[in-house]
Amino acid sequence: MFKLAIIGGGNMGEALVAGLLADGIATPSGLWVTDVAVERLAALRQRYAIRTGSDNGEAASWASVIVLAVKPQVMDHVLDELKGRLSEQTLIISIAAGIPLSRIAARLGGTRKLVRVMPNQPCLIRAGASAVAAAPSVSSEERAQAVRLFEAVGKVVVVEERLMDAVTGLSGSGPAYVFQVIEALADGGVKMGLPRDTALTLAAQTVFGAAKQVIETGEHPAQLKDKVASPGGTTIAGLHALETGGLRSALIAAVEAATKRSEELGKG
Repeated sequence: MFKLAIIGGGNMGEALVAGLLADGIATPSGLWVTDVAVERLAALRQRYAIRTGSDNGEAASWASVIVLAVKPQVMDHVLDELKGRLSEQTLIISIAAGIPLSRIAARLGGTRKLVRVMPNQPCLIRAGASAVAAAPSVSSEERAQAVRLFEAVGKVVVVEERLMDAVTGLSGSGPAYVFQVIEALADGGVKMGLPRDTALTLAAQTVFGAAKQVIETGEHPAQLKDKVASPGGTTIAGLHALETGGLRSALIAAVEAATKRSEELGKG
């Protein structure tokens, strides 16, 4: 078993701990989580029987793999703490949004094995979508190890780092778009007379079931849509209303806007 240090014990850090332990990928003795919040560390230690602490450098010296699960605004400070405490063989995985691998490499100095991951909020319930991009110094085996770590909290794709802003615009920000769609569907149900709780249950389950059908059948969404839309029926009338309202264009524009904002943030 490898030794994994997670720098940052927030929601995503805990999600990784829970997923890795549940899948048997890691053992409690092989995990070390650091954080500035003493109460948070105590809760993680009690819940998972893992090692915790506040010394990032000590954890980094012990680990063979490190996940940097801290907010972008404190990343430079954390990297300064780790400098000089890392082996050049240590696999370093960053999940900080908008921070390119080149910035991490420059801050740490030397030749580093760096991987960048963009997870999303549903990782918290092990249903996330994560994209992995590795530096040239990372071997295929090490990249596969990074993929396996995040498969413990959902599905993983491998991309070139230049596409990470687009990943952020789609799957990183995407859950919020879908939450808004679910809310709007539920509002439509309420407008048509359904009780609020019933409308929300139907809307959420409909989105969940439709997404699961796309994933499990492998069919294109357009093909599945056509199977529901009978000639002259209710569904095609609803689809016409969506086209008139510009739903498709609005979602495309949302991905584009979020991608461009990610690019801006990455430039500092």
